[in-house]
This record gives sequence, structure tokens and C-alpha cells, in this order.
Amino acid sequence: MSLSLPLDGLSAIVTGAGRGLGRAEALELARLGAAVVVNDYGQPGRDGSGEASAAPAEEVAAEIRAAGGRATAHLGDVSDHEQARALVELAVSTYGKLDILVNNAGILRDRMVFSMSEDEWDAVIRVHLKGHFNTTRFAAAHWRARSKETGGPVYGRIVNTSSEAFLAGSAGQPNYAAAKGGIVGLTTSTALALAKYGVTANAICPRARTRMTEDVFAGFQEPADGTLDALAPEHVSPLVGYLASPAAAGVNGQLLVVHGGMVAIVERPRVAAKFDAAKETFTFAELDELITPYYADRPRGETFAAAEVLGLKRE
Repeated sequence: MSLSLPLDGLSAIVTGAGRGLGRAEALELARLGAAVVVNDYGQPGRDGSGEASAAPAEEVAAEIRAAGGRATAHLGDVSDHEQARALVELAVSTYGKLDILVNNAGILRDRMVFSMSEDEWDAVIRVHLKGHFNTTRFAAAHWRARSKETGGPVYGRIVNTSSEAFLAGSAGQPNYAAAKGGIVGLTTSTALALAKYGVTANAICPRARTRMTEDVFAGFQEPADGTLDALAPEHVSPLVGYLASPAAAGVNGQLLVVHGGMVAIVERPRVAAKFDAAKETFTFAELDELITPYYADRPRGETFAAAEVLGLKRE
């Protein structure tokens, strides 16, 4: 492995790579030596509206080639099972194999839970969660088949995109938060299932100023002195490059928060308190006596304030 080009000889898929985070990740993987399939459905609306267009993926692929890298564009909807299959097959047929899968594609359809329509729920779950599953399913089958052919482990890396909306809650995004939580579950399950084949699967919770988050970060001031924005996608892509590399062979089934020059490794949930019944089972009165005081001094619906934890300040 070359330290300057740690992904030399490897091939990658990055979904949703026509803009924002996906674009930055595709460029970073290419800079590190990977041949990249740049996937994007190219719809202009962040809610998944508008006509599909090959232009965003083609532009990023052209940018990679202009810099001396290898890249192929793919216009496809990862929430469609067969289009996801075709995406993986394109990587294999073009570069001989697939080594890295970065799942990033997603849409937003924000609404309070009491106002959300069935379609708004289904659309976000479909693109984020089903989209992650679809590509993972076909990539995993490819790696399993290669492992059986060689009789040993193969090289495989999956980097999935979750969100702090799952960790901290997001009142107007029940569909998005649920999808991002599901992606963590998919990631840890996949990590366990594929470890014996040499494949790792990890998830990141990125913070970045993109088309998807323009409203969320509207109150966070961009630097006026020309320095790199703390919310620039370029702060996220190096971690993706690392997780995709041989150096991260020992990192599997993990969740990492990343933004603005910071990476935080998130622990699995831990038990905060434990209560035992005095007899065979609890009575209502006993539960009231034990649990109610525990929450008495805590704010109702307590969650951590993600902005404060990560040091972000509104202007």
C-alpha cells in the first residue's frame, strides 16, 4: 500500500455523488487512488422532485478524469432494486471488481409527525434506508462470491451515511430520523455478517453545509476571511477515505460523528439505570416509586443538544 495513494488499485461506488457530500467523497477517493463509479439520480429538488439528469454525475466524473483519475458516471435510483444491481454490475464490469461502497444518496420531505403524509414517510425511507440496503445487498453478494472462489477473505469496505437526527432527534424529520437510525442497524448487522469475508461496514454522522442542509445551517455563519468553512463537506471526506482504506481494517461496525476537523467515536447504548422487582414481577406502584423519581430532575424528553456537543454556535 502506498501511503500517498492508499486506495491505488481499488474501485469504489459513491451514491448521491453529483453534489455536496457525495461529490466531496468521490473526489477524495479518487485523489487517494481509487477508480470511482459516480452515482447520482440528478433530480434538482432535494425532496426528490424534478426530472432525473445524468449531468451532475457526469460533471463529477469528468472532474476526476481531468485530475488524472479514473471515473465512470452512473445515472440511477438506488431505491430501485434493479438499478442498484446494475450499479454494482457496472463497477465490476468496468474495473474488474468492487472494493468500496459509499452510500450517501438521500432526499428530504420534512414535516411534523402529526402532519406527515404516507408518501412523505415512504419516499424518505425508500431512498435512504432501502437505497442503502439495495446497494449493500448486491455488493455483499459480490464479495461473498469472490471469497468462495478464492477460499479466503477479500477486500471490501462499506461506509454508510447516518445522521445526528437519529442520535439527538429532529422534531420536523420523523421519516429522516427513522431512516438514519435504520441505517445504523443495517450497518452493524452487515458488519457482523460480512466480517468473515474480510469486509467491514461502518457508518458516519456528518455535519456539512449542502443542498440537503441549507435550512438547518442557515443560522451558522460562514467564515468571511476565506478560511475553510467548518461545515464544508471537505471536512467529512477524509474520514470516508480512511474508512475505505486498508488502514481501517480493524474498524468495523462503528458509528462516527464528523465535522469541521473533529471525529467522535460513538459508543453503543449503555444502561443508565437498572431496577429489580421486589417479588416475581413489578406492580404499578413499585414502578412508580422507582422510576418516577429517577426522571423527576431531568428535562422532559431529554436529549443531548447536538449543536452544543459539537461546538457549533449560531450567529
